[in-house]
Amino acid sequence: MKFPTTFSLKQIAEIIGCTYVGADEFPVFGMNEIHVVENGDIVFVDHPKYYDKALNSKATIILINKEVSCPEGKALLISDDPFRDFNTLTTFFKPFKPFKPANNTIFDSAIIGKNTIIQPNSFIGHNVEIGDNCIIHSNVSIYDNCVIGNGVTIHAGSILGGDAFYYKNRAEGYDKLLSGGRVVIKNNVDIGALCTIDKGVTGDTTIGAGTKLDNQVHVGHDTIIGEKCLIASQTGIAGCVIIEDEVTLWGQVGTNSGITIGKKAVIMGQTGVTKSVAGGKSYFGTPIEESREKLKQLAYVKKIPELIKRMDAKLP
Repeated sequence: MKFPTTFSLKQIAEIIGCTYVGADEFPVFGMNEIHVVENGDIVFVDHPKYYDKALNSKATIILINKEVSCPEGKALLISDDPFRDFNTLTTFFKPFKPFKPANNTIFDSAIIGKNTIIQPNSFIGHNVEIGDNCIIHSNVSIYDNCVIGNGVTIHAGSILGGDAFYYKNRAEGYDKLLSGGRVVIKNNVDIGALCTIDKGVTGDTTIGAGTKLDNQVHVGHDTIIGEKCLIASQTGIAGCVIIEDEVTLWGQVGTNSGITIGKKAVIMGQTGVTKSVAGGKSYFGTPIEESREKLKQLAYVKKIPELIKRMDAKLP
């Protein structure tokens, strides 16, 4: 997430009420999670296991809960609760805006392209961009800041831009990490009925050009789906997954978070994608294996009763 203008380290520290290490005017351009940080971004870390990873990341401002040596060319924000203060910054830069529609349920800040049809009872939030020649069917909800390309079809009841499923377990209960990212849908994507696509925590959840989603597909936060993918019904894709171009996921596939599915891979129905897999192959089962190998194993299993009978017949 990039800020609307460059802020200074001192200004950011004043927003969250913390001390800092670095020059007052040290520039801050935005904030992001560690897997997508860039120069000028803030990243937060609150566990010793990840201190080194955060300090050595591309981020140049580290929001941390310990006084440590500041790497050269970087700055520190010292906080007793980085998770809380990251939320504070998200709220400051991406506050929730109450509904004040200018045109039924379409905000006046939304940009709607030529020849795009929006059916009744759909909600289009603040700063949404929808391209040309799209069809948004009834009862679709498109949350603030989503970006939709040209020639996109979204069927009834789908929801784009819901919050990430991301919580910190505290003594008093689960504390939610607020989502300030977006959903970005490229050109000529079809999204079936009752699909849910969560926005990024600070970055984008992206669906590439020409990809087609069946009904009742879930896409988690910060996931990137490539071009010309086919994703069948009741598939659940976790957060921070990378699905490369021309991948096929058949019905009821589920994935772990943070994995990569290679280009032109085919994942057969009801497979649990428990790890990253290479492209150009077909996979099946839980835990996932190449389909030929898995089907051989199943064939062998069917032979077990006959083998037992033969062994019993040889016993004295």
